[in-house]
Amino acid sequence: MNLYIRFFDDERVVTSTDDALEFISTFQGFNVTPEFEADFRQYAQSEVAYPKRYKVKSRIYFIVIKTMATTLEEFKANGKHNATADAPATILAKPKDIIEQRLNVENPGWYEGFILFKRVVFVPETGKYDYVDTSFSALTKAWSPMDCYNRIVDYVRSRDDVDERSQFPSPRGKNFKYEFIGLKPLSEMNV
Repeated sequence: MNLYIRFFDDERVVTSTDDALEFISTFQGFNVTPEFEADFRQYAQSEVAYPKRYKVKSRIYFIVIKTMATTLEEFKANGKHNATADAPATILAKPKDIIEQRLNVENPGWYEGFILFKRVVFVPETGKYDYVDTSFSALTKAWSPMDCYNRIVDYVRSRDDVDERSQFPSPRGKNFKYEFIGLKPLSEMNV
């Protein structure tokens, strides 16, 4: 994967991280520190697809975009993102798509699932209803992480003490967590 780097009108497509760092070191007002170099190398070698920007000074940044293009002309001809059929699916996929794929991978067994949802409760002092953050966790037997999420939400919604106006988190968000426990019988697990 190559890198497109732009700082004001100065732009370039580089084929290696060392070339990129050499180019970045020419930016006026920016010092290539060991911390920056480590972060930059980690970004360049990772499978994340999103562009990244680095701060030079207050309100001044440079941007780095992963691309399959080998020249600046090729990058500009094919558009900013330059997605081609040769690129690995994990590079081209959006982070939400990757999370969605992980949630739907079938792996039957026991899951420990946790949700943090907004529960509607009546406040007697005010005579009104209010949303209260409420956590719920359960050990479920499910086909996939998504099935685990659905089973937990269906159960919580069916309870008499949970108002139908309560709001549940997206399975792709930070308020749903799960851990695959395995195929052990319930009697062998610490429950």
